[in-house]
Order: sequence, then structure tokens, then C-alpha cells
Amino acid sequence: MSSRLEFVEYVADQLKEAGDISYRKMFGEYGLYCDGKFFATICDDQFFVKITKPGLEMAPDLAQAPPYDGAKPSFLIQDIDDREFLTRFVKETCNALPKPKPKKKKEPKLKENQTEK
Repeated sequence: MSSRLEFVEYVADQLKEAGDISYRKMFGEYGLYCDGKFFATICDDQFFVKITKPGLEMAPDLAQAPPYDGAKPSFLIQDIDDREFLTRFVKETCNALPKPKPKKKKEPKLKENQTEK
């Protein structure tokens, strides 16, 4: 079962005060980004956030589960209506995550009969 876009949009709207929130469809589900950092997934209309030390300190009793088979456990956020908590939690989580690596420019591929100049 894949997630509904309406659910993804609702979660993104709840997090709008945390930073620049965006999402991308990935394998039928969604990845969420805050200021360019990948920090969460939405799978089967459930919201999963990467586990970080500040997240554990802020919410030590928060449920943990893998978002899909074979994945590392993440925080399973079930109360997505508490905007104030979500904003603080996501800010703390994203501050603990490393900045995304700059993407390398791809070299143009040469055709078989073409040589470098």
C-alpha cells in the first residue's frame, strides 16, 4: 500500500515552521527534506523520522519501527496534529544531521567514435 499525497501534504504543512520542507516520491512512498536534508519518510501513511541523539533526548518514549522491511528503525510519529512538538522535534533532528554532500557534476559521455579534444 502506498501513501496518499493528501497525507504527505498534511504532514509537510504541519512542519512548515521547521524550515524549507519538501518531499519526493521514492519507490511508491515519500522522502521528506528540511532545508535540503533528508530526515524522514512516509510509508503506508505513517510518518517516520530518523533517530538522532537530540531526538532521543527530547522524546525518549517515542515509538520506533522500521518504515519498511530491511530498513533501520526510525521514530514513528503517530501524533501528527501537534504542530508545536513536530516543529521543535524536526528542527532538533535536522540540526543533528550532516549537511548534504554537494552533487558531483556528471561528465558527458562520449560516443564510441568520438574522441576527447
